[in-house]
Amino acid sequence: MTNYASAVPPTPAPWAEIVPGMGPVTVDILLTIPDDGYVYEVVDGVLVRMAGSGKAATRIGLRLGAALITYVEEHGLGIVTGADGVYKFPSAETGLIPDVGFYTAERDATIPESDDNKPIPFAPDLAVEVVSPSQDADDMAAKVRLYFHGGTRLVWVVWPQSKHIDVWRRGDAQPSTLLGVADTLDGEDVIPGFSCPVARVFAQPRA
Repeated sequence: MTNYASAVPPTPAPWAEIVPGMGPVTVDILLTIPDDGYVYEVVDGVLVRMAGSGKAATRIGLRLGAALITYVEEHGLGIVTGADGVYKFPSAETGLIPDVGFYTAERDATIPESDDNKPIPFAPDLAVEVVSPSQDADDMAAKVRLYFHGGTRLVWVVWPQSKHIDVWRRGDAQPSTLLGVADTLDGEDVIPGFSCPVARVFAQPRA
């Protein structure tokens, strides 16, 4: 079993690289950066970036996002965001962009219509992270802990190469469930009634 480090990471965002030459920034900068092939986030006022996703990771994120959107909208449960949805954490100048995010309809109702073009002003209830080849288990554990610190209730970390999904729940020091292709994702009390076969998440497209 993978050991997940609990020590303070050496950088504010070990899953990404710090953008050189930048002073402290606000989360709002994430809405103004031109598309240059990177994905940017802000952690404690530090701008960090990751390389864009490859074909497999993009397909996985879209497929899982589509399943969530279909279910969530049919049942009026809330909002599903894709890989450009900025979540601004209330307790620090931190903004993360999960590959897929979800927050409840009740929380959406607290956002004024005038703020529709601003970052979402809280952490997602569910965050989905599709792991890139440059990221490892400790990197993702650090990011999961940051989500939980912001108030996220459930995180799915998707590993395309090994075709498994780590399920993290608030309070976990390591994933409490590991799902393989014979298993089924469950929305638990975050998205009640939602389920999706893991095999469907990793299925290859038909020729």
